[in-house]
Amino acid sequence: MTQIYEKIARPRRLPDEIAEKLSEDINSGTLKAGDKLPTEQKLSLAFGVARTVVREAISQLKFEGLIQSKQGVGAFVTNPDQKSVFRIGSSCFKKRKELAMVLQLQTSNLSASAALAAENRTSEDLSALADLHESILKSPAPSSYEITEVLLDTIRSFYLAIAKASGNIHFLEIIRMIDTRLNENLRSVAIKNLMATDVNLIRSELTSIHEQILQANSESSRLATRSHFEKSTERLLARADERDV
Repeated sequence: MTQIYEKIARPRRLPDEIAEKLSEDINSGTLKAGDKLPTEQKLSLAFGVARTVVREAISQLKFEGLIQSKQGVGAFVTNPDQKSVFRIGSSCFKKRKELAMVLQLQTSNLSASAALAAENRTSEDLSALADLHESILKSPAPSSYEITEVLLDTIRSFYLAIAKASGNIHFLEIIRMIDTRLNENLRSVAIKNLMATDVNLIRSELTSIHEQILQANSESSRLATRSHFEKSTERLLARADERDV
């Protein structure tokens, strides 16, 4: 008996939902330029979530230039005419710096994994990498938060597939740990950074990695992976004090 299943929609994260609701209020004029947002405590009570969830949602809105904080005073809706010159706050700057450090940590581990993957990959590994690589190439341009979120998760899966193909369970465990850290604490930063990056650069770099692993070229796989992460870090740090898209 043939059964056809539909893809299960991934539940949205609470910070994303709260950020979207506040964005709607700002864009609709319910919250106007200069209006002060309720405190984190009031928002957490209103939405029925922890203050840390509200804090991450507020951080997303800062990245988008919709609000800005005044130390000791609170968060305020920005003037739409001033968004083009909006600069990120110190907390956002620190998060972007932390993301850069995570990328630097991934550089050594994933470049070593890629070198081993070129030697140890199985037909199953190659099939998984090929499917993920194709998805990255065919993915739409990261024009919205939601579209970029899907692309980021596909790229994360590509990295994990390389680690698995290495045949070294310890590399896989370390890279999973790094990936979990990034996803739990720096996800919104990574998504915003990906939105501001030329996706064709990323596709080209990942294609180079995929081709070298496919050709069983260990050293070239290592170098291609190292180059990708070093360039990713450089791109991030080059715009570390600028607003996101």
